[in-house]
Amino acid sequence: MKTNSNLNAHIRIRALCEGAILIALAQILSFLKVYEFPQGGSVTLEMLPVFFYCLRWGFAPGMIASVAYGILQLIFGFYAWHWQSIFGDYLIAFSLLGLCGLFKNFPGGLYFGPIAGASARFFSHFITGATVWREYMPDEFFGMTMTNPWFYSLLYNGSYMLLDLILCLIVLFFMDRYAPIRKYLRARDLNNKN
Repeated sequence: MKTNSNLNAHIRIRALCEGAILIALAQILSFLKVYEFPQGGSVTLEMLPVFFYCLRWGFAPGMIASVAYGILQLIFGFYAWHWQSIFGDYLIAFSLLGLCGLFKNFPGGLYFGPIAGASARFFSHFITGATVWREYMPDEFFGMTMTNPWFYSLLYNGSYMLLDLILCLIVLFFMDRYAPIRKYLRARDLNNKN
């Protein structure tokens, strides 16, 4: 029979191990791009494992995992020429995915959590795009003449972030329909103290 301190240590180790595995999976998925934009940003499922972890473990562990993932993205996906981009496009942006964990126990949190995390990440990319990357704004984007860096950043970052979010929500929807995965996604195995 496990004592309470042994049980807590077991849960912490389990959270740490799952976080490491899911962050590694997110990093792998970041290399499998459906489409990659010329100045950074791509359509992938990389946010899915981070969302899965945040929904399963909650806000604090989710933020720690998201910060770790942001550091990995900076190391392996580095596309920053300016120190502000290092923070805005990597460390802050990917760390904000952890906001998903705030919705762990909310009705509809399975969908509202990823929307909150992805929206916060988008906002960070949006600000950096309009302020740091403004000098690289093309004359034309998506067939429209670009004169406003804020509008350009909205289109540029919004296009891939929206597609990423939609892909993640679709996969989460189907994962939630499959009972063995639903048990883990909704952390029912943790409630049973397994």
